[in-house]
Formats: sequence, structure tokens, C-alpha cells
Amino acid sequence: MSTITITPEFIQGAITIESGDGYVRPWRTDYTQKQLYPSIDDNLVNQMSKPVGMRVRFVTTSTSVMFSLRPDAVTRKFDLVIGNERISTMSLDAGETTLTIGGLPGDEETPIEIWLPYRGPVLLATINGDGVRPVADPRLKWLTYGSSITQGGGTAHSPSRTWPATASRACDLNLTCMGLGGQCHLDSMIARLIRDRDVDLLTMKLGINVMGAASLSPRTFKGAVIGFTQIIREKHPTIPIGIISPIISPPREATPNSVGFTLEMMRDELIDAIDRIRQATGDDKIFYFNGLELFGEQLARDYLPDGLHPNGDGCEILGGSAAKDILPKLINAL
Repeated sequence: MSTITITPEFIQGAITIESGDGYVRPWRTDYTQKQLYPSIDDNLVNQMSKPVGMRVRFVTTSTSVMFSLRPDAVTRKFDLVIGNERISTMSLDAGETTLTIGGLPGDEETPIEIWLPYRGPVLLATINGDGVRPVADPRLKWLTYGSSITQGGGTAHSPSRTWPATASRACDLNLTCMGLGGQCHLDSMIARLIRDRDVDLLTMKLGINVMGAASLSPRTFKGAVIGFTQIIREKHPTIPIGIISPIISPPREATPNSVGFTLEMMRDELIDAIDRIRQATGDDKIFYFNGLELFGEQLARDYLPDGLHPNGDGCEILGGSAAKDILPKLINAL
């Protein structure tokens, strides 16, 4: 077996990749520009440091390989995915630095994907195996933006079982996940980041963080949605864009927050924002998807234990709904 240094070419789904002393660290932002993404206690940058939706993608002639990583203080989960099927989930205990992955086909043709943890940064060093080399991902590029629900909510069973990961595997897409726990507030710098990304399809699941933090009001929310979208359109004038309204959250549906917003109002605001964009610009590739139709009241009792975040099974149900009702429509609009 040979020991291969993990280089940026191995990693899919990252925005940038930081190279350190004997390691690489994938980011969901330009890590050299972190100071341009301010938030309370740097929570936005903290979320962007997590490799949500990222994969180490390679081929090998070995039937097992060994990864070397920098240690962390918490247990981390990794998924082995082959041909969009999750083969196994592996845990790396706190302080451990070696992850052994078996059950590989051992040929030069089959891409192997190791889905990285969604709950904390990962510093990758080497892969030990035979014939190990990175392999590109030629599939359609889908970027999705949203809240902790899109990130995994801390509840997804494992990295490849968040709702975007579930949907991307079902539809055979190359995922970039910009689910930012507590930080989906239509920041203009995030719009610029998405604008500058090579992407074929875009979805944006908007509203729940704005509702919770009262960060935008009935006066400013609609305009922020329009502005965010138009920034992206500067470099992506014709890609299909799906705007997804909040899924069910019973305590927030009709009870106003501190700026007088409810989720019922937000859904109406999103519909009107999209109508205005269509009428003013002739944009016929922007679509509205009602979150209640993807994950509604009928699912809340069994799959929404805190009234906000789907549990592990709920994440997969939501991903299945997206794979059935959202992504085919966007793909057909290409």
C-alpha cells in the first residue's frame, strides 16, 4: 500500500480548501476573506467551517483504505457511499486520528465517496491504499442554501442522510450544501459567494432563521429576497432557481415574532417576491415551492420533536420530497 497526501482535487462540495502543515481543511466560504462575514460570536464563519455535504471522492484498487486525520474533541461520523448508495457509517472517537474503511470494490473504475461530518471542522491528511487517485465529479452541480434544517439540524442520522444529501443521491447530483445553522439571513456576501460559484441548479430554503431571530421585518424581508436573487442572477441569468418556503413549525405559523412576522405571512411574501421578479425581469426559471407541501402538519407529530427541526427520519422524508417534487422540475427547466 502507498500513502497518498490528500490534496484539494480529492474533495467535492467545498468552496475553498485551506492547505496547512500536513493537512487540508475544506471550507464553505473563501477562508481568506472570513472577516467579511460578520455575525454574533462569529457564528456564521463557524458554520461555514463545517464540511457539510462534502465528499472525499477517489478510486482505489484496494478493498480497504485507511484515512489519517487531525484529532478532534468529539466523535465524528463518516459515510461510505458507492453509486449513490450508503454502504456504511463509521464513527471516529474523540482524539482518534485513523479511520479504516472496508467493503470497497477494489477496481479502478468505481468512484468511492466518503461523506464528511456535518457537525464540525475536519482536517484531512493522507489516504493509505493501492492505486488511490482523485476522480472528478461530472454530474450536474446543485447548490442549496438554507438554515440548520438544510445543514442537518444536529439530528440527521449521518452525513449522507441530511435532506440535501438524501435528495442529491436520489437524483444523482453533485451537491454543494450551504445550510448554515442559525445563519440563513440573506446576507449579501452569501449572495455574492453563490453568484461566483459554478452551479447548474440552485435552491434556497428561506425564512425560518429570519423568523427566529427577527432579523428582517415585513418591511425588509421581501426586498432582501429580491436583492439576494438578483445578485445571483448577475452571473447566472438562466439557471433554474427554486425558492422553498418554511416547512411546518406549529409554534410559529400564526404567532407573530417581535417584529410582527409569522410563517404564514412569510410564505405570502415569498410568493409575491417571486411574482415581482417574474413580472419585472421576465425570469421564467425561478420557481416557488411550498414548504408545507414538502413537510406539513401531518408529519409534525412523529418527525418534528422540537416543533422546528425534523428528526433523523424526518430529514430523509424531506429529502425524498425534494427529490420527487423539486429537483426534477428544476432539471427539466435546464
